[in-house]
Amino acid sequence: MTITNGHGVSSRLYSPSTPQLSEFQDTCSQTTTLDTYPLACEVKSNIPIYDLAALESTGITADLINRLQDEWHHILHTGPGVYVLRSMYAPTKYETTLNNTNTAFNKIIAREAAQSGKKGDHFAAGGTNDRIWNSFSKHALQDPSSFIDYYSNPWLAAVAESWLGPAYRVTAQVNAVHPGGAAQEAHRDYHLGFQEEVACKRYPAATQLTSQFLTLQGAVAHSDMPITSGPTRFLPFSQTYKSGYLAWRKPEFRAFFQESYVALPLSFGDGLFFNPALFHAAGANQMDPNNGGFRRVANLLQISSAFGKPMETVDSVPLVDATWDILVERFRAAGGVLAGQELDPKTHSLQQRETVAEGYPFPTNLDQRPPAPSGMAPESEQDIVVRGLESGWDRKQVVAALEEMHVASRA
Repeated sequence: MTITNGHGVSSRLYSPSTPQLSEFQDTCSQTTTLDTYPLACEVKSNIPIYDLAALESTGITADLINRLQDEWHHILHTGPGVYVLRSMYAPTKYETTLNNTNTAFNKIIAREAAQSGKKGDHFAAGGTNDRIWNSFSKHALQDPSSFIDYYSNPWLAAVAESWLGPAYRVTAQVNAVHPGGAAQEAHRDYHLGFQEEVACKRYPAATQLTSQFLTLQGAVAHSDMPITSGPTRFLPFSQTYKSGYLAWRKPEFRAFFQESYVALPLSFGDGLFFNPALFHAAGANQMDPNNGGFRRVANLLQISSAFGKPMETVDSVPLVDATWDILVERFRAAGGVLAGQELDPKTHSLQQRETVAEGYPFPTNLDQRPPAPSGMAPESEQDIVVRGLESGWDRKQVVAALEEMHVASRA
């Protein structure tokens, strides 16, 4: 629902009543056909599937890659929002690479399990799976040879550039879900998917649309993934619903997801890519551990646009150090209440915390600073500043807390 400010100018924000289930249902009622994506080998459950081994056998040309990238971009933008690449890491070509990579992952998992307890997780209870945060860096350090072979896959570059253009940055996290592992809640992903609802509402509607163009989500199957193992569930076309970052938490939208989602089995070495704004959730691993059940293992790829960065590097610690006594003085003068959106000159200077301190906690080291179990994100610099003001910290305390956070955030 669009609202105005009383002078004919539309509000930059979505109103609380903007997400409407009936509109969402209409959005998700579309159908995917091979006529739109002629290079796909088939469409199952509205998801286009590309047989890369078959395409390679016909000869790969620059024109073919360009046409594939056009189709993949359309799928993520205005199409169903997700596609599968069969044999992206074909075992006939990548068997040694995949096996060595899995060996590296298992060594990392075993080492980290011996060193620490439960890890926080996104949209699921911590400790219900084996998670490797920053598997990208850890893989390189554990086994450089298989790392180079793995990330040199030319299909990965073609996929990433189709959505993000050049100069992207790859990050990855391994998720290994054991038999009995529960399904995630339906959600959207990074960036705005990791914001609490109260914060998400403050982002303009245009920014909520822009968020999905800054990230590409993907996964490579590091085990077979029959349906009983719980491959990721998707709601095709849901990424095109404009106010979806406010809608996914609503019970009626989650109920519709549960009624309508689709999931496809994957084979060892298959790839899958999707728009981060697509409603999705990892499924439950319902395999019987006493009858051949196994962990469902995926390397989750989160590839970021080159443009999500500031022009200059700002070190917040000396700025907070220099302004802290003034901030405390203004905070006390305001009665111990942080300023809202009003422009009261007596209190508005407290918004200085939003300029001297970073309000976004990423990128970070999720081993050292994991989200709380079932939480979204770790504490930001601004969160620490607010906690310090409300707790009566002196300058040394707030600086020490910020420095501790920075040390913990390093890779």
